[in-house]
Amino acid sequence: MKKIAYIELDTHAEIADNFMELMADSKEFEVDYYFVERIIKRIGKNHSNIHLSESTELLNQLNDQKYDLVIIGTAHRYFNLFNEITKKFNTSVIVHNLNFTRISRFQLFRNIFKKDFKYRLKLWLKEDLLAAPEVFTKAKNLLVLDKGLAKGRLKYLPVFYNQFQDSNQSEIFTIVIPGAVSQQRRDYKKVLQELTKLNLDQGQSQKSFRIVFLGKAQGKELQWLKDFDNEEAENISIQYFTEKVSQSLFDEWMNKADVLWCPIQSETEFFSHKEIYGKTKMSGNIGDAIKYGKMAFFPENYRSDFEFVINEKVNSGGEVFDFEPENSYDFQKEFNKNKILADLEKLLESHL
Repeated sequence: MKKIAYIELDTHAEIADNFMELMADSKEFEVDYYFVERIIKRIGKNHSNIHLSESTELLNQLNDQKYDLVIIGTAHRYFNLFNEITKKFNTSVIVHNLNFTRISRFQLFRNIFKKDFKYRLKLWLKEDLLAAPEVFTKAKNLLVLDKGLAKGRLKYLPVFYNQFQDSNQSEIFTIVIPGAVSQQRRDYKKVLQELTKLNLDQGQSQKSFRIVFLGKAQGKELQWLKDFDNEEAENISIQYFTEKVSQSLFDEWMNKADVLWCPIQSETEFFSHKEIYGKTKMSGNIGDAIKYGKMAFFPENYRSDFEFVINEKVNSGGEVFDFEPENSYDFQKEFNKNKILADLEKLLESHL
């Protein structure tokens, strides 16, 4: 069997977990996982092939084994370490921010002084921040999680598969907005404007709507939700949370959803460098839609080749309220576990 090392020292535990679940059924590959403690805790698994690691000891751990391929799950820090790994091993890196892979050393240096100065100074002095471009240049392959972003060196890594097929049997039409309630990442002002419009327009629909803001709400966003909740709405109820949503509660509400609403902002930034959703960065809600088998409404400017993505037309408003659940998509046909595993094995084989 071919041997693979999968590394996650930073974040994106959910991607590592998906990869692990898929590869557990592989007859072609044997995988060792090197995780920091917080990743192991988030995944909640304890297998013999899961190794507790830190940046200071990882290279020695890898040198003790003979791996055909090393996959770095997140390369947002520890650039000195990852630079050494890309020199010594056949390495693939999962890319979450495409523009960050193209940033120059000079721009990286300038961005140290723009925000989070102490943290970025540490990345520069202790983790060789300015070597970040070399990590992506020296890696044999760069992997992306949205097939629409796969161009040139960027190869599509299929790790999302459909895990839930439960359908909502409630008479109340349930719209779930997954993710932390922050205006910086999603346009909650627009959402509440649409809800207010729906509430005022008595002729809009006889349906009852339940809108679930499935993530922790705080600050000004929490106050917006409280203000709307205090309004008298005949056919609209909202559900929100003031604490971090547990995985079991997240699963429960996602399964109850008739449709997902993903009003993501068109632009964000990583390390003070602009990233564009659908063009240089994938929304995590794509993975949510596949996992729970839900159609998802995205802004019109979010580009995606996935057929379950519905782009809302600019200035039309209210399209999500008219969605009919029977107009759905066969997630099991395209994203069943066996098919995704076969696609994943084919990709990995091409990287050896």
